[in-house]
Amino acid sequence: MERLIYSIILAYFILGGIGFYLINRNKAPEIARKSYTKFGVYFIIINVLFFSIVIDGLAFRYLSVLIIVTGLCELAKLFRTGGFKQSTVFGSSLLVYAILAIGFYLFSGFEKELVLFSFLIVSIFDSFSQISGQLFGKTKIMPNISPNKTLGGLIGGTLISLISALLLKSLFRGTIPQLFLFTIGTVVFAFAGDVLASLYKRKFKVKDYSNLIPGHGGFLDRFDSLIAGGAWAAFAVHILEI
Repeated sequence: MERLIYSIILAYFILGGIGFYLINRNKAPEIARKSYTKFGVYFIIINVLFFSIVIDGLAFRYLSVLIIVTGLCELAKLFRTGGFKQSTVFGSSLLVYAILAIGFYLFSGFEKELVLFSFLIVSIFDSFSQISGQLFGKTKIMPNISPNKTLGGLIGGTLISLISALLLKSLFRGTIPQLFLFTIGTVVFAFAGDVLASLYKRKFKVKDYSNLIPGHGGFLDRFDSLIAGGAWAAFAVHILEI
């Protein structure tokens, strides 16, 4: 089954690569190079996470701790470099982050199939909302918080995630209605996690959390959707009785 799932991942990356080519073919070489770097690094990250889940679930649990701790350090770093002036923002953000991080950590210990399903849905939504947004998005939905978020991207990413959920049904033990509810919840939380991470940066008037990951705006910038999506999975197991 893992080979089939990985074949689906590779197929999506080929589609994504075509999308990135169409997006960058008329852009300046430097901008296109950064975009392709981001795509290549993302491919490596997805592979590391995928095989950590498939080969040894304990490895993914260790990675989840690394993600949580590094994300927390980036939140604290912006608070410190901002002169410790946004204490209310930092305190409330820390509370939200703690709730999501606890949920994400619990999620990392779930059965392999559910962890893999959730991880793939988050990754597919994250990737194709960006690609469809850049190709077809016209209407910006949060220009003051996350200027690149468009209605076309949100719709495109959601539709592809729902279609993908059906392709990955073998990983999900619930009913079809539960499958769609779980997937929609994952998309909502992944999107919300991304928006909240962007809002936090705006409050501290910075563009990036750090330069830890080439082509990305920081460690948290890469994993915000996964943390929130994983937290939803931890809650949904009880809410939807999966």
